[in-house]
Amino acid sequence: QVQLVETGGGLVQAGGSLRLSCAASGSIGSRNAWFRLAPGKGREFVATINWSGSSTYYGDSVRGRFTISRDNAKNMVYLQMNSLKAEDTAVYYCAATRRLVATTLAADYDYWGQGTQVTVSS
Repeated sequence: QVQLVETGGGLVQAGGSLRLSCAASGSIGSRNAWFRLAPGKGREFVATINWSGSSTYYGDSVRGRFTISRDNAKNMVYLQMNSLKAEDTAVYYCAATRRLVATTLAADYDYWGQGTQVTVSS
């Protein structure tokens, strides 16, 4: 069983940066991702990374501003968020799957954290 715990959320001004962390107990999974859920919107794919960290993929709305990374020795996954905008305000969730193929579908991820709130003030 994989348990994921996100930390690092908070309140930041537009243009600022935050770094989210996801700590995994047990196996971190073959692939990890970040999703977000904003009020009145559906769950949105943010980024995904493979086991080795050699392959990443981003959602259109965050590409060029966010960076996903991992440290397998520490069972950690990170999301560096730069140039934050008010529309980035959401609860951010870390997810894990044993699938090897890159996927942006929430249904393909088997394990989820409880989420961490990110609020960007304009």
